[in-house]
Amino acid sequence: MKEFTVRTDARDDLKDITQQVQQAADALGCSEGACLVFIPHTTAGVTINENADPDVVSDLLHILDKTIPWRDRNYLHGEGNSAAHAKASLMGFSTLVPVAGGRLVLGTWQSVYLCEFDGPRSRRVQVQVL
Repeated sequence: MKEFTVRTDARDDLKDITQQVQQAADALGCSEGACLVFIPHTTAGVTINENADPDVVSDLLHILDKTIPWRDRNYLHGEGNSAAHAKASLMGFSTLVPVAGGRLVLGTWQSVYLCEFDGPRSRRVQVQVL
């Protein structure tokens, strides 16, 4: 397994980590198979989505914030970050990316994103080849 750290810049932030995942796959000697990308945090997640238009990332963050507002009088969690936990759970804490010919198999416009919902912070990303 390989691990790397990503520094996020805002409370809600999506960081393209495709290059770091590819580097981890390379370091692990993965030429065929799959890479499991795992985020070991309860207020951050991982997803695959479009990398060509930055408005997609902005729209995703807007939709999540509108669906799960940061402040809600009905949240019970004492730390005040219930929205971050819910958003991370919706995005998921892992994704599986196929590898062929030593390269991540992603669509033309796809990238792997670390999803931050309680930042800014430093987040760990773990990559395991299967």
